[in-house]
Amino acid sequence: QVQLVESGGGLVQAGGSLRLSCAASVRTFTNYAMGWFRQAPGKERDFVAAVDCSGGTIYYADSVKGRFTLSRANAKNKVYLQMNSLNPQDTAVYYCAADEVAWRVGTMINEYDYWGQGTQLTVSL
Repeated sequence: QVQLVESGGGLVQAGGSLRLSCAASVRTFTNYAMGWFRQAPGKERDFVAAVDCSGGTIYYADSVKGRFTLSRANAKNKVYLQMNSLNPQDTAVYYCAADEVAWRVGTMINEYDYWGQGTQLTVSL
């Protein structure tokens, strides 16, 4: 069983930056690939970024490429999402997820086995 807890969300002005964290309560963190998804009000949950178990392969959604940076600290059982140049379209609940297929860098919701409760990001003009 994996428990994921996101933190770092909040209110930020357009153009600003924020870093989300996801802490995993799990015996062997490197057994899991990790991903970030987001869900805006009234919309489906969308892929944001994902990383394999080693941190060596990272994928980003086109909408965040060049602005967001995903990293993982395996020694701390954490993943981070550094978000720069934020705009109101980034407003959403951000979810951290874990995939038992450790070397897969999944972009689909059904590829992930465990989910956090989410953290709200609101970007104002």
